[in-house]
Amino acid sequence: MVSSGPTGNRLTVLSGPSGVGKSTVVAELRRSHPEVWLSVSVTTRTPRPGETHGVEYFFVTDEEFDRMVADGELLEWAEFAGNRYGTPRAPVECKLAEGVPTLLEIDLQGARQVRETMPEALLVFLAPPSWEELESRLRGRGTEPEDVIARRLAAGRVELAAEKEFDLSLVNTAVKDVCGRLVALLK
Repeated sequence: MVSSGPTGNRLTVLSGPSGVGKSTVVAELRRSHPEVWLSVSVTTRTPRPGETHGVEYFFVTDEEFDRMVADGELLEWAEFAGNRYGTPRAPVECKLAEGVPTLLEIDLQGARQVRETMPEALLVFLAPPSWEELESRLRGRGTEPEDVIARRLAAGRVELAAEKEFDLSLVNTAVKDVCGRLVALLK
């Protein structure tokens, strides 16, 4: 088990339904608070337009992902919408040991795994203002076919029901407000 860093920092996990705005919040956090370290996940999905390997994700093959799982290199991993996502363990452990404020942006399955392996982690649920707003955000992306959107919406209902499993919830009505609250939690 990974303990808190020497300055008392602990891992903070941000999760919530697909389309709630996690990546938008994280982009603002990176811009306004570069002292917060955000773990970059690995994924087997193909990059979306504008995504760069090593920035938004490390894009890997199914075979490479299998090897990482087998070698215990992932703190958590999950399958979502036909693709797999995971958090490399070593960089997280290193940043926590250095006392750096550390954030993971992961899905519900991953958050549950982190709760098991690192019970001292703070799990934060990012909630949409309403179901209608969540659906509008998912459809408004324009990056995915209807069948993928339908799977994400179905998963979103399940994910919203899991909100009570988290230590606290933040409603994503204003990105800068959410960022401010997250930074206060991380320090």
